[in-house]
Amino acid sequence: MTRTAIIAAFPGELKPLVRGWPHSARNGIRFWSQRSEDEERIAACAGAGQSAATRAFAAIEDGGPIDLVFSVGWAGALRAEIPAGAAHNVAGVIDVRTGERFHCDAGAGELWLATSPKVAPYTEKRRLTSAYEAALVDMEAAAIARLAAMRNIPFYCIKGVSDGLTDRLPDFNRFLSPSGQFRLARFALFAMLRPWYWPALLRMGENSRQASQNIAESLLDFLDERGHIGKRNGYPNFQS
Repeated sequence: MTRTAIIAAFPGELKPLVRGWPHSARNGIRFWSQRSEDEERIAACAGAGQSAATRAFAAIEDGGPIDLVFSVGWAGALRAEIPAGAAHNVAGVIDVRTGERFHCDAGAGELWLATSPKVAPYTEKRRLTSAYEAALVDMEAAAIARLAAMRNIPFYCIKGVSDGLTDRLPDFNRFLSPSGQFRLARFALFAMLRPWYWPALLRMGENSRQASQNIAESLLDFLDERGHIGKRNGYPNFQS
């Protein structure tokens, strides 16, 4: 049986994909799974950051060897021409902390993703664009890419754009716990008292919902082309 791992940071990134899948939680990690006679798909999220992504990967691996792994979820745009809400099949991942570069398997797109240790504000986005010539930024993909490379597992990365290059948003880092969980109640109080952020946050919410839907459609089309669960018509709608 082929085991496909799908790893994100937060449930909202997976919501359209795993709708109707059996759900469970263990040790702060949330799981969804779907199985046929030939394949099992396991999605997991443990929070933001490489440490959380590593925990999610290890938890899936505890259930058996992984044959194919995807890093999915929201990312920020590092170029003005990249529209929010779109999903992109990433060509490779750069770990900003170490400078390592990990190529995705054959068939990936052309855009590169930078994995940063923190949520990148506007000034940091500009620096990442200049230093790495990346087009997108996240906080998790490099950890998954590294683990896949160590095990010789095919690795793919599909990211949906939650915020554009020039969007002026609050500093989300202050609302992330040490384990990578988002402190929603604390952030809601912060945002409620700062109405100047409301338009940008509303746009980000809508962009994130659209991005999650596009991630799900792209991933399912990608897998179905390879004859796995639920053969469907059509071709992948990756953008690159």
